[in-house]
Amino acid sequence: MSLFIKLIAATPDADRVVATAAKLCYSASGAAEIFDGLDSAKISSFLSKLREAGHFSPFEHASFTFAIEGVSRVATHQLVRHRVASYSQQSQRYVGMKGNGCVVPPSVSADAEALRVFVEQAEAAGLAYEKLLSLGIPKEDARFILPHGGETRIVVTMNARELHHFFALRLCRRAQWEIQEMAREMLREARAAAPVIFGTAGPACVAGGCGEAHPCGRPYSGMEELLS
Repeated sequence: MSLFIKLIAATPDADRVVATAAKLCYSASGAAEIFDGLDSAKISSFLSKLREAGHFSPFEHASFTFAIEGVSRVATHQLVRHRVASYSQQSQRYVGMKGNGCVVPPSVSADAEALRVFVEQAEAAGLAYEKLLSLGIPKEDARFILPHGGETRIVVTMNARELHHFFALRLCRRAQWEIQEMAREMLREARAAAPVIFGTAGPACVAGGCGEAHPCGRPYSGMEELLS
């Protein structure tokens, strides 16, 4: 299967929720009154000030849940290192992996001989897995033969603050290529649901700076290039 990412749930009116939570800290009014009194211009202005001040705790009031398919376990091993999140992944213990595909890195697919070796070994692993199952080996043990590149499905929930952190790290050009692709599609989905919250999400170079000890030397010029 090819990479598929869909935002399946999100905090309704997330931009307004975050702005309300933040504004409450400095207001004598109640949250409901603040919520009803915010217009688009006020929300945009206030969230911009929050980002500039590095005041991200109000962003935790908005959460986003993604369905992700067609990624490798190499990618999800990296993904789950983001601990301020919730994950539910397709189990190789309970779900048979017979016929599942394997994600092929671009560096491999670009070289005919490398691709031949890769496909040969992936197919051999798949046949070995099926043979083990036919010998009565349980799926939870037969899976040990499967490649890290095997395709998987996962549901991920993060709040907006953690998503900003995730996008900052994983959309950097120095991040591994597959999780970059995953993060880029997640950002597109998140921006559609909360365009103000994620208006400038991404690596530091999008905002004109870079905190990497070893910069890539190819900073993004802006969001348009990042999402292209």
